[in-house]
Amino acid sequence: MKVRDVMTEEVLTFTPARSLREAAKFMADHNVGSLVVMDPEQPGPGIISERDLVRSLGKGEDPDAERVSEHLTSNAAFADCDWDLEEAADTMAKGGFRHLVVVDNGELTGIISMRDIMKVWRPSARLAPR
Repeated sequence: MKVRDVMTEEVLTFTPARSLREAAKFMADHNVGSLVVMDPEQPGPGIISERDLVRSLGKGEDPDAERVSEHLTSNAAFADCDWDLEEAADTMAKGGFRHLVVVDNGELTGIISMRDIMKVWRPSARLAPR
């Protein structure tokens, strides 16, 4: 099975100048664990995840004062939409992350999470709702 078969095509994007509180609210409102961050001044998209938000809060940083740009993973790892799911899972495992931005011919086409892969590999497994 290929990445394109299980990825989420609706990619929620965010701008880097917004606050961490705004990012957290947006993620909660849309029931997602990460956002693709589009910065016209950077060569490619970045990504911010729940883990990035938790790290900031754990340091005692103010979520209203902190900007997404200060906490995102820039130069995010990408998956090609034609990769096998094993390759995407290996990339996530080696990089220590749970989401990959998906590209097709250099264009952003989706996002895939470890949860998406697990739903296919273990359809009988009970996963907590997103």
